[in-house]
Amino acid sequence: MAIILSDAGRWKHLLPLTFTRPVGALRPGIFTMAEAWGSLAQQATGYNTEAYLATKFPAASADIVREVDATLLPLPELVEAVLELRPGEALTHRGRSLAFCRAGFEPLEPGAWEKLSTTWRAKGYPGEVISYERPWYLFQYCGRAILNDFAYLTSHRTSAPLHASNTVIGDPSLVFLEAGAVAHAATFNTTNGPVWIGAGAEVMEGALLRGPIALGQHAQIKMGAKIYGPSAFGPACRVGGEVNNSVMLGYSNKGHDGFLGNSVLGEWCNLGADTNNSNLKNTYGRVKVWSYAEENMVNTGLQFCGLIMGDHSRSGINTMFNTGTVVGVSANIFGADFPPKRIPGFAWGGASGFDLYDLERAMETAHQVMERRCVALTPVDEEILKVVFHRDNAEES
Repeated sequence: MAIILSDAGRWKHLLPLTFTRPVGALRPGIFTMAEAWGSLAQQATGYNTEAYLATKFPAASADIVREVDATLLPLPELVEAVLELRPGEALTHRGRSLAFCRAGFEPLEPGAWEKLSTTWRAKGYPGEVISYERPWYLFQYCGRAILNDFAYLTSHRTSAPLHASNTVIGDPSLVFLEAGAVAHAATFNTTNGPVWIGAGAEVMEGALLRGPIALGQHAQIKMGAKIYGPSAFGPACRVGGEVNNSVMLGYSNKGHDGFLGNSVLGEWCNLGADTNNSNLKNTYGRVKVWSYAEENMVNTGLQFCGLIMGDHSRSGINTMFNTGTVVGVSANIFGADFPPKRIPGFAWGGASGFDLYDLERAMETAHQVMERRCVALTPVDEEILKVVFHRDNAEES
């Protein structure tokens, strides 16, 4: 048996984060969606995604396959309902298809998902459903993902010891350190939620953490950083300055002073010293952002929404991002004044205009950046970047 996480027609709505990964590889909390489903279901997991991503993110074969909308947070009750499905059955919630079960793996076309309730034996699911359908949902529902993952990871386990130089405000049992994690002279506030520190991660002296917060394996929170939850930082991230309700998927750096709020950064991003983003309009109105699916600005319905940045993008020192800015993959932003709110992939420049970043130079930079974390840019990764280059780049602006 296996779980297949399907993009289910929602991949384009999560761009630019999904240019370089399927929906199921997004990380709203401690786990990626695939890791969370695999852990709770105790089954092999795979993906049903765009063809150019399938080599790096393959499907999983089994005699019985349960294909699930990859945007769904695997709450225990939902996982149980999915595992109870038998071949020919579909799980639905208020007219929406959540999952289906079949013998063998023959993935549905994305458009077929909304027809499952009429073409398959539908079973209604009355429980809670949390779905990450847009990029800003990752920070909006980050806290729920952390709580879900924390409960699974810490059940019947004991935290590594927390050094006596630290201060805990709230329940000390809600600070959990994995093996090799280090924290000295930091303050942990668990009044609003837990703090999870991954294996080999470090919280430096003077840091202030207000949960819920997740810090991935071998990640660092710098000296004197101020981190407001819900916030999640994936493996090997470097986090400094002030951060509020933000998600960094992994291997990205915000190592210096500056503000990051209500934002999502992909992997291998770097924010230069004193980079700041606005997360609130001067009018206090609802924030609009660029949608790749609608090819237009859309209303998030949120009063607080900051920066959405695709993989391998970076900013120079003192860069200012306006409220609701969306940056594509492998962009390089620098210079004075606010750049546009929509910055295509492979753009090189700022408020005064953009040039197209050469693909070979972009891949060489990616190679050097990843090498610093002892991760290789593989030929498969290069092919993915080539596809993204032709789908979203500065020539469109």
